[in-house]
Amino acid sequence: MKAIILAAGYATRMYPLTKDKPKALLPIGGKAMLDYLMDEIATIREIDAVYIVTNSRFAGQFSAWAEEAAARYPRLKLDVLDDGTDSNENRLGAVGDMRFVLDHRPVDDDLLVAASDNFFTFPLKDMVDDFRAHGRDTLLGQHLGWVEDLKRFAVATLDENARVTALVEKPQQPPTDIGIFALYLYKRETVPLIYQYLDEGNPPDAPGHFPEWLHKRKEVGVYLFEGECVDIGTPQAYKEICERFAQK
Repeated sequence: MKAIILAAGYATRMYPLTKDKPKALLPIGGKAMLDYLMDEIATIREIDAVYIVTNSRFAGQFSAWAEEAAARYPRLKLDVLDDGTDSNENRLGAVGDMRFVLDHRPVDDDLLVAASDNFFTFPLKDMVDDFRAHGRDTLLGQHLGWVEDLKRFAVATLDENARVTALVEKPQQPPTDIGIFALYLYKRETVPLIYQYLDEGNPPDAPGHFPEWLHKRKEVGVYLFEGECVDIGTPQAYKEICERFAQK
């Protein structure tokens, strides 16, 4: 299994914190936000390489992080890719960056795709176990109680076997309370469909658009997790999570 970490965004809602530093490298509780995701990835024995795709503005910082992090994750190959963009105006988008990695690195394996700013408190291994048990592409989901939260996520409708029957990105009127987070597991044979998706002219930006297209073509399931997955989208949200960790 390979992993792609999407880290080419500019997090403009977080300015000034992210004007000169990527959100994923902001510290929480004494270590970079990205390290929390990497700690979980390191528990998945099948994963042997992690491709971190970023932009020209932040590539140097991620490369420095990877050089320092290599000692903490000795089993994993950490590979930083610069997608060549330098602003929101010319960015490739999340799905575009997935294709960028596939164009430049050999990925003939099952694939984990994660946003670099995922900050969650559940064992990632449990999701991988579910992926193996059902043998299907798997999305990460949770029941969310607040409609305004759901408007910021992809929202899934499931059947009795937790299989996706409908998926819509950031709906103004959410059809269910199941929000989908930016963490996905794709089977080896699904990975080439990223090219088909983009070649058909579908949106390259939000990563949730690809499974929205995919579930109409093959079985896609959802792993419903218990725990917390925090969306750190504003300076205030970042301040609050740092204060919570300081209290701990």
